[in-house]
Amino acid sequence: MPLRFKPKTLSELMPAGVLSVNDYHPGPLQEQSAVLHYWRILRQRTALVLGTLAVIFVIALIVTLRTTPQYRAASRIAIFPEAPNALGFKDAENVFPQSDYDLALDTQASILASDTLALRVMDVMHLAQDARFNDYKSSSVHADSHLGSPTPDKAETAALLRRFHRELKVELVPQTRILEVSYTHPDPELATSIVNTLVKTFIEENFKTKYESVTQTSEWLSKELSDLQLKVESSQEKLVRYQKEHGILGTDEKQNIVTAKLDELNKQLTAAEGDRIEKQSNYTFAMEGNKTPDRPAATESSPLLDKLREKEADLDTQYAQMTTQFGAGYPKVAELSNQLKQVRDEITIEQARILHRLRDQYLAAVQRENSLTAAFDQQKQAANALNESAIEYSVLKHDADSNRQLYEGLLQKLKEAGISAGLRSDNIRIVDIAQTPIWPATPNVPRNLGFGFLLGLGAGVGLALVMDSLDTTVRNAEEIGAACALPNLAVIPLDAPANGHFPKRLTAIAGSNGNHKALPLITYSRPRSQAAESFRAFRTSIVLSGSGAPQKVILVTSAWPREGKTTVSANLALVMAQRGGRVLLIDADFRKPGLEQIFGIAPQAGLSSLIAGAAPMEEVIVASPQSPNLSIVPSGPMPPQPAELLGSQTMKEYLAQWRNEFDHIIIDTPACLSVTDAVLLSPEADQVILVARSGQTTKAALRRACDVLQQVNANVMGVVLNAFDMNSLDSYYYSYHSRKSRYYEEA
Repeated sequence: MPLRFKPKTLSELMPAGVLSVNDYHPGPLQEQSAVLHYWRILRQRTALVLGTLAVIFVIALIVTLRTTPQYRAASRIAIFPEAPNALGFKDAENVFPQSDYDLALDTQASILASDTLALRVMDVMHLAQDARFNDYKSSSVHADSHLGSPTPDKAETAALLRRFHRELKVELVPQTRILEVSYTHPDPELATSIVNTLVKTFIEENFKTKYESVTQTSEWLSKELSDLQLKVESSQEKLVRYQKEHGILGTDEKQNIVTAKLDELNKQLTAAEGDRIEKQSNYTFAMEGNKTPDRPAATESSPLLDKLREKEADLDTQYAQMTTQFGAGYPKVAELSNQLKQVRDEITIEQARILHRLRDQYLAAVQRENSLTAAFDQQKQAANALNESAIEYSVLKHDADSNRQLYEGLLQKLKEAGISAGLRSDNIRIVDIAQTPIWPATPNVPRNLGFGFLLGLGAGVGLALVMDSLDTTVRNAEEIGAACALPNLAVIPLDAPANGHFPKRLTAIAGSNGNHKALPLITYSRPRSQAAESFRAFRTSIVLSGSGAPQKVILVTSAWPREGKTTVSANLALVMAQRGGRVLLIDADFRKPGLEQIFGIAPQAGLSSLIAGAAPMEEVIVASPQSPNLSIVPSGPMPPQPAELLGSQTMKEYLAQWRNEFDHIIIDTPACLSVTDAVLLSPEADQVILVARSGQTTKAALRRACDVLQQVNANVMGVVLNAFDMNSLDSYYYSYHSRKSRYYEEA
């Protein structure tokens, strides 16, 4: 299984003062704030954002300055609820409920924006002849005529109406009963005049409509009153005649004589029945008393009877005392007995007389009740006959009363109509009269420029984000981990001397990036530069990543050409040699070799000659002018079949021999996605290093290169990010180490 690089372990093993991969890779990308990520994108594409902002802002400014100023005059009117009937009928006061008032306001707004009212205003103001209003009349008429308008006059009217309505606005002020009428025109005085005339005409037309309605109602009432008067007279005459014919003397059924007499007889009969029942009760009780010895004979008392009873009680008391004292034969007792008997006889006579009187009273009550009953029955028959006549009477009376009330009501309304017709409608009131505007409503310069600024800024930010999303290249160390499951071994920054020029013999073959040129042997020409420190940190990573096992053969390749693999190979070999070990740098790129130019070696026999047997090993290995510990094997003449040479058994045998002679062997190979040379040779290497150029190598290419190498069981150690611009916003992770490297260089 390929050995994976672990930055945390290397950081613990590295000596103090040496830059490591972990120094350049403080944490995964997801640990950073999303806001900071977008801020970096915008900072990186500031020119695009500012350019878009400037273009759109200038366009908004030009459009604003070229727009003709438009002045807006506005007037406000309040419309209050009104009775729908101008004559004030009681049954029509609340025809329109409050909930329908919004609908009434919408109706009034539609009237204000109607063609009829617009034509009336144009006729009053003579707008058809006003050059300020109909400056486009000829073109509009021509256009309408082309569309087939019937006559030029109609086409002109239609064009004027379109122009009038296009600039007119009628709006309801929310939560109020106020309508705002506004008109927009380049001439502020004309706009003001149109609005005031429109409002005035609307009020006049509203009054005119109501006046005509009241007048028509008055005329109709006059005709109806004449017919109604005849109906009242006829119904009254029928009522009087019917009353006379049927003997209805009262004005109504409550005041009628027959009905009053029947009511009186009913009351008397009820009283007679009560009196008879009372007399019958007294008489019956008296009769029962005569039959029962222990009950009194009469219920009624009289003064004589009361005296006799008192006397009887007194004698009875004396008799009882004397009998007890002297006995029954005593003369005084006999006298008292005779007196007591005489008194009791008188009482009996008096009771008989009272009973006779009660019987007479009872018989008289019965006779009176019978008489009243007969009279009541007779009067009831008369009342029934009268009721039959009263039905028709009531109908005639109700008809006469209705006609009379209707006549009187209409007569009153007719009198009020004469007054209402002369009164102006007061439910519409002008709240604000349109004043001549001083400042134009459009164009609104601050608003337009602010909108243009915001639109430009938004478009610039959006375009920057879109461009960033379309950019699939690897730009920093974090994106390497997102592109493939390999660690980032080193970040090699772009670097250049203060004057921006390099010695001619050290000119890069890996291309350029902006104003910075990649320098092949930066570790030799500027050993204290930031790039040189990065290569030394890269060297330390390789040395300490072996976990005790020597990493002798290191193959360097890239996904595509011109990504700096030759520069990385040359500088890595040089810093390895500077460490004191014997290093062999092999140029295995037969197709486009570059080590001879980098190290200033004259063209001679190389690796292709050695494998083909055209030159011995001693002639092929060349000592580097920059370091005595570094030996170089140039590529040599380009063979017809490069891949077959690199994959040959001879190449494997030479590598095995060189393993015993050198401490480190670094092989510079072609891009692995362009040709198969690096893929064929990668299994023979202890470690394979991929080089990716910042801002040039795509994530898909890097991922594909990893897959291709791993498919042949190549031990891919990791990825080196080359040509990283430390002045870019992606370098915010490395600001600390940039300052430290500058310190070393200045020292």
